[in-house]
Amino acid sequence: MLRIYAGNLPPDTTEKELTELFSTHGKVRSIKLMQDVFSGKCKGFGFLEMEGHEARAAIAGLNGKEIRGNLIRVNEERKDEKNGKGGRYAGGRR
Repeated sequence: MLRIYAGNLPPDTTEKELTELFSTHGKVRSIKLMQDVFSGKCKGFGFLEMEGHEARAAIAGLNGKEIRGNLIRVNEERKDEKNGKGGRYAGGRR
């Protein structure tokens, strides 16, 4: 099971919409869209869990895809080496 980071999402993105998008590459096991407490709108990122080969296919197929004017970032979540906590990983140097 791999945890995927999806970022640069439009504010009106819903869990249902993200699930449908990622389901084209396999079964979405879980999803957590980060939402603003007051407005309920998407904060621009979320996390999904999919089986390894399906997750890698989703990353390859969806990274850089345009959704309502936003080019989304999709990659495997990386653990933070400093404190062992998970977090987003946008690539590049740390």
